[in-house]
Amino acid sequence: MNVLQQPFRMQRVEARGRIGVRSDGHTTRLADLFQEGSARIRIPKHHGAAESNALEAVLINTAGGMTGGDFLSWQASAGEGARLSLTTQACEKVYKAGDGTAKVDVTLRAMPGARIAWLPQETILFDRAAFSRTMNIDLASDADCLIVESLLLGRRAMGETVRHATFRDHWRIRVEGQLVHGEDFRFEGDASSLFSRLATGNGAGAMATILVVGERAEAYLSQTRALIANHAANGSGIHAGASCWRVGSSGKLLARVLAEDGYRLRSLLQPLIGLLNGKAGLPKIWSS
Repeated sequence: MNVLQQPFRMQRVEARGRIGVRSDGHTTRLADLFQEGSARIRIPKHHGAAESNALEAVLINTAGGMTGGDFLSWQASAGEGARLSLTTQACEKVYKAGDGTAKVDVTLRAMPGARIAWLPQETILFDRAAFSRTMNIDLASDADCLIVESLLLGRRAMGETVRHATFRDHWRIRVEGQLVHGEDFRFEGDASSLFSRLATGNGAGAMATILVVGERAEAYLSQTRALIANHAANGSGIHAGASCWRVGSSGKLLARVLAEDGYRLRSLLQPLIGLLNGKAGLPKIWSS
């Protein structure tokens, strides 16, 4: 086969971003920063009521979205006593995959007394998308984390329907090497039909998982349930629940949310993040 007869292969994204922070006892400061490919990390300045010993980082995929064959890796670590919140500049869009799967790998680490929050804006899955995410989180015994991941099945306001998609989510969270939370979520095929059923989504076009691991988890349970109940009572089209357990020396709060669309989902996520992220609150970019 000559060169002209060989199948044409589109260029794919291969990107990596890494950030590390440390505490000087009063303020969390940047300790390590690495960017490669379309991965960018920005640290906006904040003024006012934000927690003084906290640093907020905004993750950016300059490719403008993902499709089959793309790979994106994010790594973040918070040193002893440090506070780090991670969010994204915009929703991550996963487009139709002509070939292969779009993959995201997330690795987070929090040292003793540290706090790390993973708060990306929503992932939007378009028709015929293929997406796989792996998340590994390692915590010291007295560290804690807040994880919020949300998924939209197209954009309902634009009349989009996801008739076929593949989605895989693999999470592993460990405290001192002990597994405290693991989940594998997968669906493939007609997502619109699947989530229209009463037992699988009751018509939901948007969903989210919220996880807190650490000593503060149990203290937030009643407030989390109150927020959920308040939204449900207002006829918001939201179905959600929250539970809490002790796992070894750590507490774990887990909430699941189903909503008709992204607008309704965000109406609950914003106050929930504001509550669960302590003094650091809701990342400013979420409300801009």
